[in-house]
Amino acid sequence: MSLLIDACVAQHQGDRKEQQDRVALFPHPNGGGVALAVVADGMGGHTGGALAAQQVLHTSCNNLERFSVRSESSQALLESSFNEAHMLIKASRFMNEKDPHSTAVMLILQPGKVSWAHCGDSRLYRFRGDQPFFRTTDHSYVEQLVAKGKITPDQALVHPNRNILVTSLGGNETPKIDFGEAEDLQAGDSFLLCSDGLWGYFGDAELAGVVAAYSAREASRVMIRRARSRAQGEGDNLSVVILKLVAAPEKPLTPQKKQ
Repeated sequence: MSLLIDACVAQHQGDRKEQQDRVALFPHPNGGGVALAVVADGMGGHTGGALAAQQVLHTSCNNLERFSVRSESSQALLESSFNEAHMLIKASRFMNEKDPHSTAVMLILQPGKVSWAHCGDSRLYRFRGDQPFFRTTDHSYVEQLVAKGKITPDQALVHPNRNILVTSLGGNETPKIDFGEAEDLQAGDSFLLCSDGLWGYFGDAELAGVVAAYSAREASRVMIRRARSRAQGEGDNLSVVILKLVAAPEKPLTPQKKQ
C-alpha cells in the first residue's frame, strides 16, 4: 500500500524576548520521497542560543544535500550532522564571546523507513493511531531520576530541576547522541518532533490523541494554543514538526473496451 505524508512545521515565541528555537523540514534536492525534519532548541544568552540552533539547521541541510540515498546510511548522515554542528557551535564561542548551546532532534524520512537521532531534551514521539508507540528519552537530570524509579513521569514535569541537561551540542564534552530506526510503517503512524516548550504541557496520550484527531496543520494549532493557555504568561519558545502517514487513495480500474 502506498503512503502519503501530511506534514506541518510550526513554532511560537511564547513569552520569551527572543525566539531561540529553530525548526525546518528539508526535502532532498533529488526528491525520491526523502526529507529531513529538524528541531533545535538554542541556549546561551542573548542571540547566542539562536545562533547555535541556526547552526544545527544549516549543517543538517548542507549534509542532506550531499547525502546519497543509495550508498550512505541514514545514521551516518544524522551522526555527522550532530557532530559537525557541535564542533561549529563550540568554535563560535571564541568568535562571539557567548556560550551557545543547543539541543536537537532530527528525523530522516525515506520510502518505507524512518531514522532519527536526538541530543538533549528535544523529543521525537511516534504514535500509532491515537496511541503512544514510542518516544525518545531526554538527556536530562530528571529523566535519570525517572529511569532509576526515584520519581514518576508526572513528577518530572513539575520537578524544580527539570531544565537541567546532562548533554548538549556546543559543550566542552562530546555530546551524547541516541539513534533509532523503524521500517514497520503503516497508514495511521505519525511522528512528532518538538522542543520542551511544547511537550512540557502534555502527557503522551494527549499528544497522540490530538495528532490522530486533526490534520497535521490543525493539530499543530491545537497544541500551540493549549500550550500557550497552560503556560499562563510564562511560556518558553516552542517548535513542532508533525508527519502523518496516510494511505494513498486507490486508483479506479480503467474498464477495458471491447474489441
